[in-house]
Amino acid sequence: MSQWTAVLLGAIAGGTIFLGLPVARMHGLPKPVQGFLNAFATGILVFLLWDILSHAGGPVEAALKPGNGSFPALAAIFALSFGAGLMGLVYFNRKVFSHLRQGAAAPTAQSLSLAIATGLGLHNLSEGLAIGQSARLGAIALTGVLVIGFALHNITEGFGIAAPMTTDAKVPSWGFLGLAGLIGGGPTFIGTWLGYLTESTYFSVAFLALAAGALVYVLNELFNLGRRIATPATFAWGVLGGFLTAYATDLILVASGS
Repeated sequence: MSQWTAVLLGAIAGGTIFLGLPVARMHGLPKPVQGFLNAFATGILVFLLWDILSHAGGPVEAALKPGNGSFPALAAIFALSFGAGLMGLVYFNRKVFSHLRQGAAAPTAQSLSLAIATGLGLHNLSEGLAIGQSARLGAIALTGVLVIGFALHNITEGFGIAAPMTTDAKVPSWGFLGLAGLIGGGPTFIGTWLGYLTESTYFSVAFLALAAGALVYVLNELFNLGRRIATPATFAWGVLGGFLTAYATDLILVASGS
């Protein structure tokens, strides 16, 4: 498979994130529905955090085997990248969105959506690496399965980006949704290109740990929002639904043997 074919497939896998974004323009919903949608998105991200940490920690744990000298480097990369993903969003949002947080609720919801998109973008960068690496090795069937699985997964990620904006009084513009989609899905394209050129466990661990740190920040924000707009029961059912939905899409990859 050529590099450009692989990159095109990566772009398709990342582009499906746009399918979930129009949900952000659904307004006038009852508050319980808004609370459930926010909780549903939270459940999706809880699953993604668990999934990302599992994949990021695997190579670090494998490096503990006797005779493997890569453990110190991988452990350091994991710790530093996780910290950068978490604290980077804290200071980035404080710097860029602090003036928005002093105003109405609408910009706050949009800044949260951009934070979610950033975390998912880092995650999708690592997914693109997997697509590119399998394509470079000539594993056509595996590449196809990865593209289909990630494409389905990214639809739910698009919903995760959009859900906080359904609680906003201001309808987000299509331009803003396009920007959020590019931040969240565009890195799949970049990751595929990089993955085709080189295979590096260090890169994969770094990007996954960055994504995990960013999602910890995002989940804290979503839990705070959930406490304001949803009852405990509504929030719990929403989280459960989102988690199981994301898990179901992930099982497509597992069932295919990838």
